[in-house]
Amino acid sequence: MGNEIKWNELPFGYHKTDYNVRCHYKDGKWGEIEVSNSETLTMHMASTCLHYGQECFEGLKAYRGQDGKIRVFRIEENAKRLQSSADYVMMQAPPVELFIEAVKKVIKLNEKFVPPYESGATLYIRPVLLGVGPILGVHPAPEYIFCVFCSPVGAYFKTGFKPTKVMIERHYDRAAPLGTGHIKVGGNYAAGMRSGIEAAQKGYSTAIFLDSKEKKYIDECGPANFFGIKNDTYITPQSNSILPSITNKSVTALAEDMGLKVERRHIPVEELATFEEVGECGTAAVISPVGQIDDPDNGVSYTYGDPNVAGPWSTKLYNRLRAIQYGDYEDKFGWVTIVD
Repeated sequence: MGNEIKWNELPFGYHKTDYNVRCHYKDGKWGEIEVSNSETLTMHMASTCLHYGQECFEGLKAYRGQDGKIRVFRIEENAKRLQSSADYVMMQAPPVELFIEAVKKVIKLNEKFVPPYESGATLYIRPVLLGVGPILGVHPAPEYIFCVFCSPVGAYFKTGFKPTKVMIERHYDRAAPLGTGHIKVGGNYAAGMRSGIEAAQKGYSTAIFLDSKEKKYIDECGPANFFGIKNDTYITPQSNSILPSITNKSVTALAEDMGLKVERRHIPVEELATFEEVGECGTAAVISPVGQIDDPDNGVSYTYGDPNVAGPWSTKLYNRLRAIQYGDYEDKFGWVTIVD
């Protein structure tokens, strides 16, 4: 039962909830949303999602406010990004309205699993779109399953909102410049998994990927977007192989609103030495400050402020974003949807 969960001890991992929802695309149209208590999906063994990676997914969170209301953050942006991902890999995406209805429904069905206010935990929601049906050649699937499930989760990093140590990855690429790095498909995460595991084995929280063409510029920061702050400017990479993070898009807007200039451009590796603060941001990590970046191949290390305390701007941005998500600060951007 939800009330038996030790919310402040939750890891960032899967925890069974009561229900999920599914919707099937067949014969050129989407069917009705179905509610299920099964944790399994049935599909043909020749489905394109299994053989050719024709799938995409999203991740978003629901928050219980001090007023007891449940809020979900920028749900329409997630719906639009799923459509963008699906279009690129030739899939039939659910309409925005169907996406929003399905997410709201799975939240309401599992309302008891939405963690209490200030528990340190949230309800993570995972919409996933799968190409199914018997296809042997490399062709788009004839049918699709859109499924939404959820799980209460703790902080992505065990240290919480404290600086982590990361390393620069020079031996592997996460995505090609004109590949799928800019969309949210499983292949990107599979390609980055080896780097993430090897980084963890060496004592790092994640690995920073460089551009795959010249190995000169900062690209993705593990499963999140990179940012650096200096001279009252919030700087984040410009790259065709970076996933357009909804969190980073939001933090960028907050940075401007709070008086920072914003630059989205190439960031040379050498510029790491000039930043006052560095961090990564995404739905899972929210904002995670970085206290040290090591470049093992070149024997170089960059450090930022107190290794145990997040920098002032990272802290301000994190607190403002969280306050909006929980309903503690005015949502003048219209980002939050109350689930009732």
